Amino acid sequence: MSAALLLFGIFILLIIIGAPIGTAIGAAGVFGILKYDLGATMISKNFIAGISKFPLVAIPFFVLEGELLAKGGLAKKISHFITILVGKARGGLAIAAVVTAAFWGAISGSGPATAAAIGLIFIPSMIEQGYLDTFAASVVAAASGLAIIIPPSIAFIVYGNITGVSIGALFLGGVIPGLVIMGFFIIITYVISRKRNYHGIQERGSAKEIWNAFKEAIWAILAPVIILGSIYAGIATPTESAVISVFYSLFVGIFVYKSLGKKEIIDSLIGTTVTSAVVMFVVTFAGIFSIVESNLGIIDAAGNFVVSVSKSPIAFLLLVDLVLFIAGFFLDAISILYVIMPIFLPVLAAFKIDPLFFGVMATVALAIGQITPPVAVNLYVTSNLIKKPLDQTSKEIWPFVAFAVIGLLVITFFPKLSLLLPIASKLYTP
Repeated sequence: MSAALLLFGIFILLIIIGAPIGTAIGAAGVFGILKYDLGATMISKNFIAGISKFPLVAIPFFVLEGELLAKGGLAKKISHFITILVGKARGGLAIAAVVTAAFWGAISGSGPATAAAIGLIFIPSMIEQGYLDTFAASVVAAASGLAIIIPPSIAFIVYGNITGVSIGALFLGGVIPGLVIMGFFIIITYVISRKRNYHGIQERGSAKEIWNAFKEAIWAILAPVIILGSIYAGIATPTESAVISVFYSLFVGIFVYKSLGKKEIIDSLIGTTVTSAVVMFVVTFAGIFSIVESNLGIIDAAGNFVVSVSKSPIAFLLLVDLVLFIAGFFLDAISILYVIMPIFLPVLAAFKIDPLFFGVMATVALAIGQITPPVAVNLYVTSNLIKKPLDQTSKEIWPFVAFAVIGLLVITFFPKLSLLLPIASKLYTP
């Protein structure tokens, strides 16, 4: 217990004084190794081993694909198609933003990247139509959280790497829960828009305009079909499909839309390098912290405590939801997966809880963390777009948090929502 308090105390102290999360986790982990004489050589060995895993290679490729498609203007084509379908319906622009963010999430797999791509398009349009700027930023931030639920998802890749659960099955398991959360976001968006008399564009597009917009967007629409289709047809692994998606993005951007030039490609590579470096930095040091937890017996002790306070499987799941929800206020998704998730994973067998369902449920909880301050990465991105501090934007985010929590409870109480498609496709056997 003293070791746990010391490690987490150092970690929390470093977070409080402003250290980056990856640095705080790494410093606490290295301190634990040196303090308890676990062998200094394990630092370098685990540093390399933490990122030298084939499934993790998919992360930079999916990030690059999203960057290329965004720089190539495909987000604008998708948003235009969805917007003219909605027309001047109540809250039409905000609802279109939710649907577009969900679709773009099926391309990028990253919440902040989706918030940036979709926010640049929809936030100015919503403000021009009379939407409150902080509401517009909150809608986009909340909907962008769908990117780590709807496949492909960086969170699923990391969870699959930790647990050994099929990443392809996890991708498929996230489809229905992602649509459930999207539905709840649409409901609260409509309710608020109706109350404030927010609308969409001036009028719905004609049949010809809708058809032309669809033809313009078809190449973007095909992107997730190709990614997921190659996986489920048995043509490629998730990592290989990520590579295929990059070549597809280059082909569409250079030869079809002719919107990708040398500058756009270089900018995409730079953006991918920065994003991937941050992710891998956290993955590496969080992995070291997790190993220290295991070697010191912290994980076993915490797991036994969780079992003792959880009288039933549903009580355990609700406890997990609560812990992940609270952790989301202070930690990013990857840190939570490596630092906190190992505590819960050994308990699954005791309660006969399916690990795939658990991964999907946990990822939904992690998505909520992307919009809960103070560490609200999606909201931070959209707040920058409207040039408002996070504390002002966050006033509009709480209705979306509340409805996301309702959606999380639905997914928690109905595991079949997560298991239906993986089992039906014969990709997964409980």
